[in-house]
Order: sequence, then structure tokens, then C-alpha cells
Amino acid sequence: MKTRWTDKIDLVLPHNEYPRPQMARDLWQNLNGRFQYAITDFTYKIPEEFDGDITVPFAVESELSGVGKRVSANQILWYKKEFSVNPEFSGKRVLLHFDAVDWYSIVYLNGKKLGEHKGGYMPFSFDITDYICDVNTLILRVYDPTDSGMQPRGKQSEKSHGFWYTSTTGIWKTVWLECVDDIYIKNIKILPDIDSQCVSIATELSSSAEIEAVVKEGEKTVFEGKISDNEKIKIENCRLWSPEDPFLYDVEIKISEGGKCTDKVKSYFGMRKYSIGKDDDGLPRLMLNNKPYFQRGLLDQGYWCDGGLTPPCDEAVVFDIQSMKDLGFNMLRKHIKIESARWYYHCDRLGMIVWQDMVSGIDKLNMTVVGALPNIGVTRLKDDNYAFFGRTDKRFRDDYEKELHEMIDYLYNCTCIGCWVPFNEAWGQFDAKRIGEEVKAHDPSRIVDHASGWHDQSGPELKSVHRYVVPVTLPKADGRPFVLSEYGGLSYIIPEHSFNAQKSFGYNINYKSKEKLTEAYRKMHEKQIIPLVKKGLCATVYTQLSDVEFEINGMFTYDREILKIDAQTVKDINSKLVL
Repeated sequence: MKTRWTDKIDLVLPHNEYPRPQMARDLWQNLNGRFQYAITDFTYKIPEEFDGDITVPFAVESELSGVGKRVSANQILWYKKEFSVNPEFSGKRVLLHFDAVDWYSIVYLNGKKLGEHKGGYMPFSFDITDYICDVNTLILRVYDPTDSGMQPRGKQSEKSHGFWYTSTTGIWKTVWLECVDDIYIKNIKILPDIDSQCVSIATELSSSAEIEAVVKEGEKTVFEGKISDNEKIKIENCRLWSPEDPFLYDVEIKISEGGKCTDKVKSYFGMRKYSIGKDDDGLPRLMLNNKPYFQRGLLDQGYWCDGGLTPPCDEAVVFDIQSMKDLGFNMLRKHIKIESARWYYHCDRLGMIVWQDMVSGIDKLNMTVVGALPNIGVTRLKDDNYAFFGRTDKRFRDDYEKELHEMIDYLYNCTCIGCWVPFNEAWGQFDAKRIGEEVKAHDPSRIVDHASGWHDQSGPELKSVHRYVVPVTLPKADGRPFVLSEYGGLSYIIPEHSFNAQKSFGYNINYKSKEKLTEAYRKMHEKQIIPLVKKGLCATVYTQLSDVEFEINGMFTYDREILKIDAQTVKDINSKLVL
């Protein structure tokens, strides 16, 4: 299948936008584009010959990669690329960045092993200064057991079926270089505080240096001067960020040694606050900037018919976000996937709140626990029974917690993220109450949905309910805000725009026309959803933004060509989901 962007992409250098908008440097080099690839039996020996060309950053399984092959758990995927370093990097230290490689990577440059990395969703990098020459040979060895392993993998499956999707193996986000001096900025951490009208900026350096900051509100400079490595900067009469007014402050951080500037990065932040409080009737509510705020959301799984987990281009990312905002939604739940930094940047600037799931991992899914029992009302099984929940191996429980906290640190500066979701529908769930409390302690500035859907452990901070097929009803109050964190799933198939017309399915009735789907959507909301808002409902997450492979319950078809539901009806419904 193709999207409207498939044939327009520059395959010589795809995804050529700067990959990290919240810590941007002027000088960088994109390594995307043509690599060589090989699929071999399980071995550590670099192949002498490669199978052909692959277009990075599209995964080997995808159409846009130019390959379209599956890699089994008994095979190794190899990459090879020759490149020269930008001459402007001369005299600097050179960093090699991989924004995501699924799953276990070993990286070689010019015959030297740089290092290795486990984890399919997080960025990693190497200092390659001491290894580079005129023409460099990069080799990458990737092993990915997909669903035969217990690593975080989300809905990836070696054999796609139902709500299990085509696997992603190897590089699926941008590969790039940048240069820095010996003393450089390693990281910045930004925390707005609208109550004190200030912003905290913590700067991590490779070595001690003098730090300066400039903060701008549009063209107006609101701060300029030297700061400590953990500074609070006053922002008088700050302009608040919201989906209705997604205003962002620009910030530039510069460090100097002996009067000479050694590094400079550009970033931004939004002055906003996510919290929980009570409305005038004493009901617990989600708050934005200290006011009750209803969050109207969609499940967004981030899959593309041509690129798999990788969107075809930056324009396609903007299309998804802006299209949903145009329909009146103000929130997306990024479901069991961690996107590239640019996706969150677009949510920041366009004004879309994000609920961020952690990617699930599991030994073997127990359908009794995750499917049968919840549908007959058994939704509070204790999750310290690791075998029952498919989490018997402590090594992988530890890996999950490590990657969860890495995700939070990686996305910490994103203005749009308002809620962390460690577990979904008991997929590999364990110790959710403890983990939810630890997430809240790690980042008190966001809401936590410790166990979305079912097997609630009375943890922080939401009464989080999923409803498909059966009517939505008000749960028993327990002091936590009530959110409908998945519901709907109304289905309609358009065969010529479907992944597989014969085997497609939805979570609810499959309607036969746009008109019938629209009427069902309207009735469900008017009878079940809208009346609950005044009784305590605080947020909704409708399933879903687009069809995904066999699933046909999207607002859009999988190729994003057709909006399957009447736009004005959706806008009218959303206009009533307010506080």
C-alpha cells in the first residue's frame, strides 16, 4: 500500500530535518539513505558479501526500505555504509547518533567495535573521533527476537494477524553525525513552573564551563545572562501554553571556556502545568494550568502502510496531528510506541496534549487475563503473580524499568506530554502500583496512569477504564479522576484502501457505509459519553486515528486517503466534550 507521500519522498536523503529540535546545533550530517544490507544465519562474523541496498531509516520489512523482507529470530540483519565526514567537522569531536535500532545492536567503524546497545526505541550514540578517516565504513549487526523474546516490542509480531502487526527489525529512525568541542553540552532539562512564573534549566556538561542563556518570547528577550548549571529563570507575566494557544518560548544555551564559546544549542519550552484538582462540584478533574480541562483524545499507534513504524516523511507526521486537531481533538494517546523527537515537536508547536505509553514486553500473553476476565468484570487481579501476567524473568522486568525511566528522561522536555502510561491492559504488567509511584516521584510534573484499562492496582493517579462493545457506565468513585482511556473501535472497511479486505476486523460492529458509521458514532457519544462528563468523566481516548493493518476501526483509512466518518459530526461531538 502507498500513502500520498510514498512516491514523493527523496530516497537519496529521506527525513532530512534536524532530528532533535529541543537541543539543536547548527552543524550536523545526515547519514540516512542508501546502505547495504544482508540477512544471515545467526553469526557474529561480518558477511563478505551483502544482499543489496536498503533505504534507511525505513525498516527492512517496510515497502519504503526497498526490501520488504521479514527477519526471523534465528537470523541476523547487517548494515554497511561508506561515508566521508563533513570537512567542517575538522578539529572537532564527532558523535555518531542512532535515533532507534530494534533491538540488539553491535556497531563497528573501520574495523573497530564502537560498542553495543539493547533496546528498540531509544536513541544511543558513540564518540567516533578517534576512529574516523577519509572514507569510513560503518557496519551494524542487529538481532531482534520480536515476539519470541521478552523485550519491549509493543504489537510487533513475526507473523502479523489480528491486532499484532508487522515486525520492525533494525534501523527505523534517523542515523546522523554532529560535531562538538571537547567541552560541550551533553543534555538540558527544562521544567516550567507557572505558579512561581519561572522556568528551571539544568545543564549537563562534559566538563565545567561558564553557562549563558537567552530566553525569548517571540522577538522580545525576557532573559539574557549567565546561569548556574541548575538555574531558575523568572518569566514575568508568562504566556501559558495550551492546545488553544500553543505558544513556545525560545531558549539558547551557550557555554564558554576562557572567554571562547565552545558550544551552543537552541531549544524551546512551553509554560504549562498538568495536575489534578477538584471542580466547583467537588469532583476530581484533570487540570491544565490550574483549571479543569477536558481532554478529548484518540489512540494513535503510529503505524504507516508504506513505512511501518517509520512515517514516510515529516509532512505525514504533521498531517496526522493537524487532521485530528481540525476535528476538535486536543489529545493523542501515543500507544505502545516511542516516536522520534520531531513528532513531539510538532505536537508542541501545533498544540496537542500527549499521553505517552511505555512499550510493552511480555513472555506469553495470557488471553484469560487480558481478554476474557476483564470482559466479565474481573479487572483487579494482583499483578505480583508474574507467571500469570507473563513476566517470569526478572532480567526483563529490570530491563523494562530501566527503559521506562530512560523514556521519561528522553521526553522530559516535551511540552505536550501530560501523562505517562506504564502499562496497558495487563500486557506484561507487574508491580504497577510501585512502578506508578516511582514514575510520579521521577517526574512529579505529569499525571500517571499506572494501569490503563484493567487490573487496576489502586495506584497513581487515574481511574482508567476501557470499554468496547459493552456500554460505557460510570465506575464507582474512589477519589481519582475517571478517564475512559480506550473506547469505541467502530469499524468500517473500504476494501480498495485496506491492508487485507478478507481478514480485516474491528473491536465493534462493522458498519457498511460512512453514514451508518457516523450515526453510530453520534449515538454512542450522545447516549453514553457526553452525559458522563458532568458526572465526573475527565478524558476520552477513542480508538483510533487510522486503520492499522488488519484493524479497520480508524478515523482514516490506513493509507490516510479517506476520512471514513463525517468530519462535522465529529467536530460537533467534540464541542460538547468540555468542562
